Amino acid sequence: MYELIKRDGRAKRGRFHTVHGVIETPVFMNVGTIAAIKGAVSTADLEEIGTQVELSNTYHLHVRPGDQVVKKLGGLHKFMDWDKPILTDSGGFQVFSLAGLRKIKEEGVYFNSHIDGRKIFMGPEESMQIQSNLASTIAMAFDECPSSVAERKYMQASVERTTRWLARCKEEMARLNSLDDTINKHQMLFGINQGGVYEDIRIEHAQQIAEMDLDGYAVGGLAVGETHEEMYRILDAVVPRLPVARPTYLMGVGTPANILEAVDRGVDFFDCVYPSRNGRHGHVYTKHGKLNLFNAKYELDTRPIEEGCQCPACQHYSRAYIRHLLKAKEMLGMRLCVLHNLYFYNHMMEEIRDALDAGNFAEYKKMRLEGFEEGKINSKR
Repeated sequence: MYELIKRDGRAKRGRFHTVHGVIETPVFMNVGTIAAIKGAVSTADLEEIGTQVELSNTYHLHVRPGDQVVKKLGGLHKFMDWDKPILTDSGGFQVFSLAGLRKIKEEGVYFNSHIDGRKIFMGPEESMQIQSNLASTIAMAFDECPSSVAERKYMQASVERTTRWLARCKEEMARLNSLDDTINKHQMLFGINQGGVYEDIRIEHAQQIAEMDLDGYAVGGLAVGETHEEMYRILDAVVPRLPVARPTYLMGVGTPANILEAVDRGVDFFDCVYPSRNGRHGHVYTKHGKLNLFNAKYELDTRPIEEGCQCPACQHYSRAYIRHLLKAKEMLGMRLCVLHNLYFYNHMMEEIRDALDAGNFAEYKKMRLEGFEEGKINSKR
């Protein structure tokens, strides 16, 4: 159940009650595609850095170790020792990202495994069954994520099929949640809005799925090649058409600035691989933009990554030491950068919630965006 606590303009401050605990929103979900955050980060670490929700991927866990294996081991929560909410992505994005390996039909998608080449079929029912076996808190509906530059005719047909698939997902989840051997009988379903950068297709689709009384709604198919301005234009058009009394999730987005802009437009769930991926390459986030710790200017820098930051890296280690670890290809360097970045994102969401509670989100957003811009200017000097 979603509780809308207050609004500040279009921004929403909410509380989402689930079988695995309460999620304070806006929230950034930490991405652990294969039931682990890349960068040697454990679930004990996630507790320490303030993670509320972990996100894993249906397709990848189906391929390895297999969703039946996870079910036999008691579900994802037991498997990875995590007692807070987990959201599982449906596998729909893999339809897009593994474009060379798939064939889309009305019944579902035929894949070749990216690991061993074996044939896999996944449709709405199969995706729901896999996610039920994983026993995640929130399951995403199976959809197609068409290229943002797809022709209008293809986009329209794809979105219509995604709507039909959503109805099948809802029906199958209701059936699965009623079975005796289902681990999580309270699994929730989020539907996904698609339509690329075609505003009218997006709006019509949002209106259709809004009538389906789902637990939450996502905006998918963005951050796949369109400009930031196009993304904001689509959010301006779509979010007001989705139920305000349900969570709104912007999939795969994004930079700290993207998140601030999307919160301002009524979005309250986010996920993105940026903090972990950038961290693994020595790129770390601060209130004044991103630093590249491989840069020679940090060789003798005894400051933490960010003054005042309470993450495990900043509490103990200097930029110079972490740079040394990265240069030496020591795994600890990568791990410390990933922990810092995830803490930065999680803590920024906490600050956003505090600003919404206090009714001064506009001022907070302005201050943060100015800080990021100032950092960009200084880094070029």
